[in-house]
Amino acid sequence: MSTPWTTADIPAQTGRTVVVTGANSGLGLATSRALAAAGARVVLAVRDVARGEAAAATITGDVEVRRLDLADLSSVRAFAQGWTGDLDVLIANAGIMMVPQGRTADGFELQFGTNHLGHFALVTALLPHVTDRVVTVSSGLHRSGTIVLDDLDWARRPYSTTGAYGQSKLANLLFALELQRRLTAEGSTVRSMAAHPGYAATNLQSHTGNRLKDLGMKLGNRFLAQSDTDGALPTLLAATADLPGGSYTGPSGFQEGRGAPTLVGRSREASDVALARALWTASEELVAAPRS
Repeated sequence: MSTPWTTADIPAQTGRTVVVTGANSGLGLATSRALAAAGARVVLAVRDVARGEAAAATITGDVEVRRLDLADLSSVRAFAQGWTGDLDVLIANAGIMMVPQGRTADGFELQFGTNHLGHFALVTALLPHVTDRVVTVSSGLHRSGTIVLDDLDWARRPYSTTGAYGQSKLANLLFALELQRRLTAEGSTVRSMAAHPGYAATNLQSHTGNRLKDLGMKLGNRFLAQSDTDGALPTLLAATADLPGGSYTGPSGFQEGRGAPTLVGRSREASDVALARALWTASEELVAAPRS
């Protein structure tokens, strides 16, 4: 790209419908605002409807709020079953970061269950409605993650908040990779894209359960991070630009921490086709099997 890509470069989105998960604050809200301003009908998929309605009130354009709790597969199924008609773009944006060890409503490790399995269940259920693309939001911290197929839930490993987050973000990229492979094999024109925001100041970094870590992240947000508006640009590029399926976008600056959005690379593990297939199979089994 000869000049930095900005929201001014978003093509007209009139007549298009977009779902954004986690859209009541931070990157999701910034993404939703930009797409609504470009003319899209934007559905804010949020866990807290009251907060979603408050966020929607700050957006100019055609917006709707629907409840979705990615940490509860019954909520994911209800959202998907309630969807009718075409869906141009599905943006899997919501996530939690480095939170204390916990479990989803279905018994999965909280970060993996929310960031990956919840979105896996949502995307695969809604895919028959998608006409253009799916954008999965990952993180540069996927490079620190490792997929342990026989212990995705951290049942046998000593729990690490950062390790669990890295695993979930690596899983996001492997999901996007395998989704594109499957779409291509089916001859589908739907594209699977991925994006990461770099270091963006949001409330995502303030729930570690460790006061010292939270303070460090607060200071980092204030002095080092780019805004959530700038952090949303890679997602918007992946969601609206004419890029090939399988593209991964992020900031162009030092260590992809900030800067104008561009195509970026990924770790070797995030490019492992065999691992992506194995994770997909494991994810299918996990979301299909009842948990006690």
